[in-house]
Amino acid sequence: MAKYARLRERLSLEMPGVQLQEALPASRGELALVHSPAYIEAVASGTLTAAAQREIGFPWSPAMAERAHRSVGATLQACRSAMAGGGLAANLAGGTHHAYADKGSGFCVFNDFAVAARLMQAEHARGHRARGPLRVAIIDLDVHQGNGTASIFANDGSVFTLSMHGAKNFPFRKEPSDLDVELPDGCGDVDYLEALERALGELERRFEPDLVLYLAGADPHEGDRLGRLKLSFDGLEARDRRVMDWAWSRRVPLAFAMGGGYGHDLEATVQVQMNTYRTALDYAGRWASRPSTAHGVSAATHWHNAAA
Repeated sequence: MAKYARLRERLSLEMPGVQLQEALPASRGELALVHSPAYIEAVASGTLTAAAQREIGFPWSPAMAERAHRSVGATLQACRSAMAGGGLAANLAGGTHHAYADKGSGFCVFNDFAVAARLMQAEHARGHRARGPLRVAIIDLDVHQGNGTASIFANDGSVFTLSMHGAKNFPFRKEPSDLDVELPDGCGDVDYLEALERALGELERRFEPDLVLYLAGADPHEGDRLGRLKLSFDGLEARDRRVMDWAWSRRVPLAFAMGGGYGHDLEATVQVQMNTYRTALDYAGRWASRPSTAHGVSAATHWHNAAA
């Protein structure tokens, strides 16, 4: 948990171009776009069973419940900012892709990307009924497969789920995404970036998004305790640049979250995330200098912190 505070501290000190805002909690109504009312109530009231808490990976507390609501809220704010400004915005935490509609798992309580996709679609529908549903691409590059996200959007043609992850890593029972790219243990920069290029090409062939949600996990880094891949700092920065360039070249707003990161050295994990933000600031500037014509909006550089 210390990585979140450390990331915020370093961003404040080293990147004045990042505008930090307090994360507001997601409402029960917003969460109910994805999650079952009984599960939302159990998290809010502290009535999760012992088994449910074990699957999440940490015990219930009032602070845990508040953080879960704010973590989703930060991604909602980031999406609204990116959509309104036609550019980039982010959640300093988030990326809780193991949460299902009716349960949490793998350190994930609510699924922030799923709730954000559904809410952005609902808000878009109110003003653009004749244009059809907002089409959302979720590009999940955390080292673990986004099983909860894949389950929530199974057979939903308006959301495309792409997950690139370690084949032998958690979760051991994976859910089928629209596009799954499984990587062997020890995969390094060259093979990873080639696989990413093929995946983005397949995404482009099959889907045209109006919004991209990018899970920029730090856990593919070679120093991660749980990742089992071998990407360098440079390789991960190239990954981030390629995804952001893919969205920018199409003038599609992009919101991202940080996802996993479990380095032996905490500072190494935070450095991966700092590099992601440095790349994002570069692309936010590009959006600002070339406003979107497809969406009628210009860039915004608002950044959101999921910590209370």
